[in-house]
Amino acid sequence: MRDDTTIDHQTGDAPLPGDGTPYRYQAVERHVTAMVEAGAIGLGDRLPSLRTLSANLGVSISTVNQAYVELERKGVIESRPRSGFFVRRPAVRLPRTERAESGRHDGPRPVTRSGLIQTVLESVGRSDIVPLGVIAPGVELLPRKELSRIMAAVVRDDPARAMGYAPIPGDPELVRQIAFRSMEHGMATAPDEPVVTAGCMEALYLALRSVCRAGDTVLIQSPTYYCFLQLLETLGLRAVEIPSHPDGGVHPADLDRALCAYDIAACVLAPNFNNPDASLTPDAAKREIVSILARRAIPLVEDDVSTDLHFTPTRPGTYKQFDRAGLVLLCSSFSKTLAPGYRVGWMLPGRFRQKVLEIKATTNVSTSAPAQMAIAEYLRQGRMERHLKRLRTAIERQMDTMQLHLGRHFPPGTRVSHPAGGAVLWLQLPGGVDSVELFFRARARSIGIAPGAIFSTGDGFAGYIRLSCGAPFSDTLHHGIRTLGQMASAMLGGE
Repeated sequence: MRDDTTIDHQTGDAPLPGDGTPYRYQAVERHVTAMVEAGAIGLGDRLPSLRTLSANLGVSISTVNQAYVELERKGVIESRPRSGFFVRRPAVRLPRTERAESGRHDGPRPVTRSGLIQTVLESVGRSDIVPLGVIAPGVELLPRKELSRIMAAVVRDDPARAMGYAPIPGDPELVRQIAFRSMEHGMATAPDEPVVTAGCMEALYLALRSVCRAGDTVLIQSPTYYCFLQLLETLGLRAVEIPSHPDGGVHPADLDRALCAYDIAACVLAPNFNNPDASLTPDAAKREIVSILARRAIPLVEDDVSTDLHFTPTRPGTYKQFDRAGLVLLCSSFSKTLAPGYRVGWMLPGRFRQKVLEIKATTNVSTSAPAQMAIAEYLRQGRMERHLKRLRTAIERQMDTMQLHLGRHFPPGTRVSHPAGGAVLWLQLPGGVDSVELFFRARARSIGIAPGAIFSTGDGFAGYIRLSCGAPFSDTLHHGIRTLGQMASAMLGGE
């Protein structure tokens, strides 16, 4: 047996007690690796200086330096002249998800996924489920204290306004703030165009009700958000699917071919970090798609909930930016970025604004006044962009940490998306692993996931699952991912 008091002859340090490693620099190496794996130090973050870590761990500077040299050799960190050491992307990273065929369509299909979708949605709001199945930012990442103070202040200062109905289009100050932000993002928006809704789902409902009738055919990308499919089913609409490509989103040529083949009443597309495959449609393709649809006078319902969660320096464009005919109905929400529980969304309905307001007036009349007032004041005070910057950094770090552990715990042959934004990972499981069966096995262990089967009307995504990256990485998430990987391996082996 090795004596735990053995001296590291390279550095002169005694080993760290109880660590089990032969040399102190290896204990330091494991300490830094554990911080990276736990997400305490994220992608691109600067590591503590040699002197700082030396003082914190009670080891010599040469010991820390040797640990950093070893970590650099293994590809975990990198040195930058006169700047220090920084975390690199994980050395263990799964290959990129491939495009699957969602099924060959002979024509428009009815949508029949509600039963399984409802089972997946049962995990919403439950704290006893490992949160890998529902997309929502962890409450630790949200400005809880700031919003609470603002909410208390606006209700105290104007209780009559807070207790009454808000106008049907929305609180006037919030409408102005949304219009201002939309114009900042390159969208030609009239000051009174935005309509405030109860989350993005109501916006999508109002949009589809405004441009479609029961029996119409709607074009969607595949895979697509399962709540879109549920909404189409509820409204009695049929779906034609075109591919969502992992490396380029929706291709204009695919859309054009579908329009030539079928009588399409409207399109529902998510160009930026599509849920679930996180695909990003280039701005040039967005412009072409808007032009193709404008020539045929076909409305486009745009899901914009993830655009603010971009990891690149520049915010991607939207279909709405290229809309000159008023045919794009952009739908978005504060649920993925600011306050999921407030249920405040909005839409830019273009030429369909009056129809949208007529339908809203006969459904829920108006959205919660106090929630609108609080968010309007938060935006007015200029707090949103600082918050978004912090949130994007945190989610990118969480996603990177999850990819590290997926590579370690899932069976060989697993693939995963490499998103440039959003808050989901799209896993392609190796042959023989059925995502619905994995979903029910995981559910029995209190782990939430979304099986690929609910993201299409076809059967092409039976071997895929979607994982949420909204919650800060923790021991609970690590355990959930490890358990999922073990179950997937067992299923691959026929168990």
